[in-house]
Amino acid sequence: MAYEWDFTFLYQYKSLIAIGALYTIGFTILTAVAGFAVGSVIAIARLANARAVTIPLVAFIEIFRCTPVLVQLVWIYYALPILIGVELKPATAAFIALTLYGASFFAEIIRGGIASIDLGQWDAGRALGMRRGALLRRIILPQALKRMIPPLVNQVVLQLKNTSLLSVLAVPDLLYQGQLITSATYKPLEVYTMIAVIYFIILFPLTTVAHGLEKRLAR
Repeated sequence: MAYEWDFTFLYQYKSLIAIGALYTIGFTILTAVAGFAVGSVIAIARLANARAVTIPLVAFIEIFRCTPVLVQLVWIYYALPILIGVELKPATAAFIALTLYGASFFAEIIRGGIASIDLGQWDAGRALGMRRGALLRRIILPQALKRMIPPLVNQVVLQLKNTSLLSVLAVPDLLYQGQLITSATYKPLEVYTMIAVIYFIILFPLTTVAHGLEKRLAR
């Protein structure tokens, strides 16, 4: 049986599609920035090598890295309010979950980048009388950042793809709007093909940038 494809009906849902795309891009940017900020604090705190600090931070990282994002979204939305006694809106719970998930990966990327710098750089800075903060800011981080850029970009790509799970909490992202359109039109093939194309249009430039940076830094 031949299937007749028809994408013309999607035009009447252009506002829903645009809202979904904006939510997807917006959540990606917000959670990537917030996750990077939290991850930076965690990575630098782990450099202290104080067990009282590093053990809880390592536990945090491993919990979020070793559990599915979907489980984290559902748990933070349904279980966390019971523990803290504060009801969370779906968008708030989604923001917290994706931020913490991203932070666990960003922290390891940043820590690994800093740790990859030769110890002689630290010794040279100390020999010049530089304090730890100035040493990190002026010598270590500029070198480490070059090595961190490709994996950081890749993590942002993953953050964007993870936004497709927001529909579980009824956050009106691109996939959620697609589900609404499918329910109204009973044409899932066209709808999900359109969603895949939009994700590709958004993600392909990012992946291209990541590959380009990897090749450039490798040279």
